[in-house]
Amino acid sequence: MVPFAGYSMPVQYPAGLVAEHHHTRRAAGLFDVSHMGQLRLVGPDAAAAFESLMPVDVMDLPVGKQRYGLLLNDEGGIIDDLMFVNRGDDIFVIVNGACKEGDMAHIQARIGASCQVIPMPEKALLALQGPQAVDALSRLAPGVEKLVFMTGGAFDVACAAQAVSCFITRSGYTGEDGFEISVDAAHADRLARTLLAQAEVKPIGLGARNSLRLEAGLCLYGNDIDTRTTPVEGALNWAMQKVRRTGGARAEGFPGAHKILAQLDGTPGALTRKRVGLMALERVPVREHSELQSTAGERIGEVSSGLLGPTIDKPVAMGYVAAEYASVGTRIHAIVRGKPVPMEVVAMPFVATHYFRG
Repeated sequence: MVPFAGYSMPVQYPAGLVAEHHHTRRAAGLFDVSHMGQLRLVGPDAAAAFESLMPVDVMDLPVGKQRYGLLLNDEGGIIDDLMFVNRGDDIFVIVNGACKEGDMAHIQARIGASCQVIPMPEKALLALQGPQAVDALSRLAPGVEKLVFMTGGAFDVACAAQAVSCFITRSGYTGEDGFEISVDAAHADRLARTLLAQAEVKPIGLGARNSLRLEAGLCLYGNDIDTRTTPVEGALNWAMQKVRRTGGARAEGFPGAHKILAQLDGTPGALTRKRVGLMALERVPVREHSELQSTAGERIGEVSSGLLGPTIDKPVAMGYVAAEYASVGTRIHAIVRGKPVPMEVVAMPFVATHYFRG
């Protein structure tokens, strides 16, 4: 157990990090992510208000659909990345545990006059991830198998002869198919034990959660993105829908728009660095904060996350490099214990995703 975001959380269970990683890739792993923050935005102007904080299309999101969002500061830096669902009568938002107090204060200060901002500290959150997650969960909550990636709904989950009301989305942060389950904290322990009683499911700790998301090319807030990073620098262009871009019906209208759109539009000099995927050409793990150099020995950036990927059995990393070194196929060096390790810029994800899209 280790302290994390004000909580005591398991790095791994007795099976160990690598075994947990592989189990999630081939069966189903259960993660307790109740440290995450949950909140509701309520009112007729909630979607427009929330959209004013992010370079993301909120207003056109259909009921039952989920989307990835980026909460920005006035300079276009990322305060947090988050997930949100249009539930019809509210917008349900999940934010990172280490950022939740600041996020909620920011949202309240910026749009609290336009909609109700309702924190949900009474809720816990479980993530069930892996190719057999649907088998385990549909046994207890028939109908969840009909959800597709980035959709959600309310379900009753059979739990020790008594149904537990949950809001479930088909999403997660491992690159695998899976679900995130919001449940009253009073029922979380019983629900977790019921899920763990399913033959496919084993508990998974923070260590494997990190290795799974890195292989999937997904950012860890505080490592790979932060308040000094714009979405374009973070290679999160895909999260900005056409309607919010230059020429779109609701272009601009979000914090840092001038800077971000200039980077997105390729304005000369606007983008000076970019997050890239890196694969070591030698069997040497490259960790966060390792310096990145050109092959000529010039400092060009830094690793933000890195490890030996258990699925591909190769050292992989993400990091920021000067924009001119960001093209796939570029060879650079990481400095590990004072020695250069050859690396190549590669496309992400490192391991193919298996989201269920129907």
